[in-house]
Amino acid sequence: MRIAILSALLFAAPVLAAGFPPRAPELNALNVQSGHWIYHGTTTPRKAGARPGTFTWDEHCSWSADQLFLMCSFDNDWSGHKIQSLVVDTWNSKDRSYWHYEMYAVGESGEKPFASKMSIQGHTWIETGEDNDHGRKAYDRISYVYHSPTRVSVKIQVSPDQKHWKTTLDGTGVKQP
Repeated sequence: MRIAILSALLFAAPVLAAGFPPRAPELNALNVQSGHWIYHGTTTPRKAGARPGTFTWDEHCSWSADQLFLMCSFDNDWSGHKIQSLVVDTWNSKDRSYWHYEMYAVGESGEKPFASKMSIQGHTWIETGEDNDHGRKAYDRISYVYHSPTRVSVKIQVSPDQKHWKTTLDGTGVKQP
Protein backbone atom coordinates (compact mmCIF):
# COMPACT_ATOMS: atom_id res chain seq x y z
CA MET A 1 0.00 0.00 0.00
CA ARG A 2 2.82 2.44 0.86
CA ILE A 3 4.48 1.75 -2.49
CA ALA A 4 1.23 2.53 -4.33
CA ILE A 5 0.79 5.83 -2.45
CA LEU A 6 4.44 6.78 -2.99
CA SER A 7 4.17 5.96 -6.69
CA ALA A 8 1.02 8.06 -7.05
CA LEU A 9 2.67 11.01 -5.31
CA LEU A 10 5.80 10.76 -7.43
CA PHE A 11 3.72 10.57 -10.62
CA ALA A 12 1.63 13.60 -9.60
CA ALA A 13 4.60 15.68 -8.41
CA PRO A 14 5.66 16.98 -11.87
CA VAL A 15 2.09 17.99 -12.67
CA LEU A 16 1.63 19.76 -9.33
CA ALA A 17 5.05 21.39 -9.60
CA ALA A 18 4.12 22.88 -12.98
CA GLY A 19 1.45 25.00 -11.26
CA PHE A 20 -1.47 23.95 -13.43
CA PRO A 21 -4.93 23.68 -11.86
CA PRO A 22 -6.45 20.22 -11.42
CA ARG A 23 -8.33 18.65 -14.32
CA ALA A 24 -11.74 20.32 -14.71
CA PRO A 25 -14.60 18.05 -13.55
CA GLU A 26 -16.60 19.18 -16.63
CA LEU A 27 -14.34 16.96 -18.75
CA ASN A 28 -15.96 13.88 -17.17
CA ALA A 29 -19.07 14.48 -19.31
CA LEU A 30 -16.99 13.56 -22.38
CA ASN A 31 -16.16 10.07 -21.03
CA VAL A 32 -19.28 8.52 -22.59
CA GLN A 33 -17.79 8.99 -26.09
CA SER A 34 -14.52 7.20 -25.30
CA GLY A 35 -14.11 3.90 -27.14
CA HIS A 36 -14.99 2.47 -30.56
CA TRP A 37 -18.33 3.48 -32.11
CA ILE A 38 -20.04 2.56 -35.38
CA TYR A 39 -22.75 4.90 -36.71
CA HIS A 40 -25.27 4.19 -39.49
CA GLY A 41 -28.08 6.26 -40.88
CA THR A 42 -29.59 8.21 -43.72
CA THR A 43 -28.96 11.59 -45.29
CA THR A 44 -31.39 13.98 -46.91
CA PRO A 45 -30.00 16.25 -49.60
CA ARG A 46 -29.57 19.96 -48.91
CA LYS A 47 -30.47 20.81 -52.52
CA ALA A 48 -33.74 20.10 -54.31
CA GLY A 49 -33.48 17.28 -56.82
CA ALA A 50 -30.49 15.60 -55.14
CA ARG A 51 -30.75 12.00 -53.97
CA PRO A 52 -30.98 10.81 -50.38
CA GLY A 53 -28.15 8.63 -49.18
CA THR A 54 -26.63 6.67 -46.33
CA PHE A 55 -23.66 7.13 -44.05
CA THR A 56 -21.38 4.99 -41.93
CA TRP A 57 -18.95 6.45 -39.40
CA ASP A 58 -16.26 4.29 -37.80
CA GLU A 59 -15.04 6.27 -34.79
CA HIS A 60 -12.25 5.57 -32.28
CA CYS A 61 -12.03 7.95 -29.29
CA SER A 62 -9.48 8.16 -26.50
CA TRP A 63 -8.06 10.73 -24.11
CA SER A 64 -4.88 12.71 -24.74
CA ALA A 65 -1.96 11.97 -22.39
CA ASP A 66 -2.83 14.98 -20.21
CA GLN A 67 -6.54 13.93 -20.07
CA LEU A 68 -7.67 17.36 -21.36
CA PHE A 69 -8.68 16.45 -24.93
CA LEU A 70 -10.95 13.65 -26.13
CA MET A 71 -9.56 12.77 -29.58
CA CYS A 72 -11.64 10.82 -32.08
CA SER A 73 -10.43 9.53 -35.44
CA PHE A 74 -13.19 9.03 -38.01
CA ASP A 75 -13.35 6.90 -41.15
CA ASN A 76 -16.59 8.10 -42.75
CA ASP A 77 -18.46 6.87 -45.80
CA TRP A 78 -21.08 9.30 -47.07
CA SER A 79 -22.81 7.30 -49.84
CA GLY A 80 -19.41 6.37 -51.29
CA HIS A 81 -17.64 9.67 -50.52
CA LYS A 82 -14.83 8.80 -48.08
CA ILE A 83 -13.73 11.28 -45.42
CA GLN A 84 -11.10 10.77 -42.73
CA SER A 85 -10.86 13.30 -39.93
CA LEU A 86 -9.71 13.93 -36.39
CA VAL A 87 -12.14 15.42 -33.89
CA VAL A 88 -11.01 16.99 -30.64
CA ASP A 89 -13.49 17.83 -27.88
CA THR A 90 -12.54 19.65 -24.69
CA TRP A 91 -13.65 21.97 -21.91
CA ASN A 92 -12.10 25.44 -21.81
CA SER A 93 -11.91 26.73 -18.25
CA LYS A 94 -11.28 30.34 -19.31
CA ASP A 95 -14.55 30.79 -21.24
CA ARG A 96 -16.30 27.98 -19.34
CA SER A 97 -17.43 26.25 -22.54
CA TYR A 98 -17.12 22.93 -24.33
CA TRP A 99 -15.48 23.11 -27.77
CA HIS A 100 -15.51 20.77 -30.76
CA TYR A 101 -12.86 20.88 -33.50
CA GLU A 102 -12.67 18.71 -36.65
CA MET A 103 -9.67 18.56 -38.97
CA TYR A 104 -9.66 16.73 -42.31
CA ALA A 105 -6.98 14.54 -43.88
CA VAL A 106 -8.93 12.81 -46.68
CA GLY A 107 -12.06 13.78 -48.62
CA GLU A 108 -12.37 17.43 -47.52
CA SER A 109 -10.06 20.44 -47.64
CA GLY A 110 -7.78 20.88 -44.67
CA GLU A 111 -7.85 24.65 -45.14
CA LYS A 112 -10.72 25.39 -42.75
CA PRO A 113 -11.24 22.98 -39.87
CA PHE A 114 -14.75 22.88 -38.43
CA ALA A 115 -14.92 24.50 -34.98
CA SER A 116 -17.97 24.97 -32.82
CA LYS A 117 -19.02 25.64 -29.31
CA MET A 118 -20.70 22.61 -27.82
CA SER A 119 -23.31 22.37 -25.08
CA ILE A 120 -23.79 19.32 -22.91
CA GLN A 121 -27.00 19.11 -20.93
CA GLY A 122 -27.66 15.76 -19.35
CA HIS A 123 -27.46 13.12 -22.08
CA THR A 124 -27.62 15.61 -24.98
CA TRP A 125 -24.65 17.17 -26.77
CA ILE A 126 -25.28 19.94 -29.30
CA GLU A 127 -22.65 21.48 -31.58
CA THR A 128 -23.59 24.60 -33.52
CA GLY A 129 -21.29 26.09 -36.13
CA GLU A 130 -21.21 28.41 -39.12
CA ASP A 131 -20.74 27.17 -42.65
CA ASN A 132 -20.52 28.60 -46.16
CA ASP A 133 -23.22 27.38 -48.53
CA HIS A 134 -22.15 28.60 -51.99
CA GLY A 135 -21.19 32.08 -50.74
CA ARG A 136 -24.02 32.42 -48.25
CA LYS A 137 -23.68 32.05 -44.49
CA ALA A 138 -25.35 28.91 -43.18
CA TYR A 139 -25.48 27.18 -39.81
CA ASP A 140 -25.01 23.55 -38.80
CA ARG A 141 -26.41 21.92 -35.68
CA ILE A 142 -25.26 18.44 -34.72
CA SER A 143 -27.13 16.74 -31.88
CA TYR A 144 -26.14 13.59 -30.03
CA VAL A 145 -28.56 12.02 -27.56
CA TYR A 146 -27.06 9.22 -25.44
CA HIS A 147 -29.81 6.70 -24.69
CA SER A 148 -27.32 4.50 -22.80
CA PRO A 149 -23.53 4.21 -22.44
CA THR A 150 -23.54 2.09 -25.63
CA ARG A 151 -26.23 3.69 -27.85
CA VAL A 152 -26.56 7.23 -29.19
CA SER A 153 -28.76 8.89 -31.80
CA VAL A 154 -27.30 11.61 -34.02
CA LYS A 155 -28.96 14.28 -36.12
CA ILE A 156 -27.47 17.00 -38.32
CA GLN A 157 -29.59 20.01 -39.20
CA VAL A 158 -28.85 23.06 -41.38
CA SER A 159 -30.33 26.54 -41.34
CA PRO A 160 -29.89 29.81 -43.21
CA ASP A 161 -31.03 31.85 -40.18
CA GLN A 162 -30.83 29.68 -37.01
CA LYS A 163 -34.64 29.73 -36.86
CA HIS A 164 -35.73 27.29 -39.57
CA TRP A 165 -33.83 23.99 -39.38
CA LYS A 166 -33.82 21.17 -41.94
CA THR A 167 -32.65 17.68 -40.93
CA THR A 168 -30.02 16.39 -43.35
CA LEU A 169 -28.76 13.38 -41.36
CA ASP A 170 -30.44 10.97 -38.95
CA GLY A 171 -28.78 7.92 -37.49
CA THR A 172 -27.65 5.78 -34.58
CA GLY A 173 -24.28 4.94 -33.07
CA VAL A 174 -23.47 1.74 -31.19
CA LYS A 175 -20.40 1.32 -28.98
CA GLN A 176 -18.42 -1.74 -29.95
CA PRO A 177 -17.24 -4.28 -27.34
